Amino acid sequence: MRTFALTFSALVAFAANSVLCRHALREEAIGPAGFTIVRLVSGALVLAILYRFRGDHSAMEREAETGAQRFLPPLYLATYAIAFSFAYVSLDAGVGALVLFLSVQAAILVANRIQGNRLTPAEFGGALLALAGFVYLVYPSLTTPSIAGFALMVLSGVGWGMYTLAGKHSSDPLYTTSLNFRGSVPLVLLILPFWFLERESTAAGIGLAALSGGFASGLGYTLWYAALPALGNVQAASVQLLVPVLAAGGGTLLLGEAFTPRFVLSAVTILLGIFVVVRSRGANAALSEVGR
Repeated sequence: MRTFALTFSALVAFAANSVLCRHALREEAIGPAGFTIVRLVSGALVLAILYRFRGDHSAMEREAETGAQRFLPPLYLATYAIAFSFAYVSLDAGVGALVLFLSVQAAILVANRIQGNRLTPAEFGGALLALAGFVYLVYPSLTTPSIAGFALMVLSGVGWGMYTLAGKHSSDPLYTTSLNFRGSVPLVLLILPFWFLERESTAAGIGLAALSGGFASGLGYTLWYAALPALGNVQAASVQLLVPVLAAGGGTLLLGEAFTPRFVLSAVTILLGIFVVVRSRGANAALSEVGR
């Protein structure tokens, strides 16, 4: 139940992030460079404050032990965030979501295979079923993407996939996520000149970016890192396909629109696929225990 609560809370935060990004970037309240800078800096500030108020700073003693590895997760985070914002303004929502989540799935599953893990038939079938439900959800809005937007969204998806895998062994999610956001700030500031070239950012746009970074991203990613140690790679990849469903469902509820048959069918299909993947992992773990 703890893993379920953490995972679901993280996915809700991801969905909220999607809504905030859409309102800020699609309505041109702020440009992609400005949005990304405010997002990551806000996340770093909020997490630093939370970590300071927590009081237990014993994890700081581990910072020197991690050495150069501390550079990789911030690099993944900055790569994901920068590429995502610039791709988002050049791709339609449907194709952008499709390319992003397919890239995330591919990055995690390829890494899973490199680590020597093979998909069981149940895991493969469940993941394929969840993916089919996701494709069915976004299919009506698919258009031919621009090459640049497509490449950037693939890069963003791979970055997020690698960032997810980097959190599999985090023993202190708040500390780790705070450190990652802090390390991403110097990297994201490299695109500061692009912000000056963009249209003027509105107060609403900056506010949306700050909410996206400080709460939907900072807190959401902390919850995600707290859930990841109990999730398998295939699970971690598959459950994220719920994010578009949660975002669409939340928007529907807030706007008072009716649920369409397509939305209901795709949601049920995704949930069924994820259920198969989760049950498969549980069954495999039980068999392993029996074998011992």
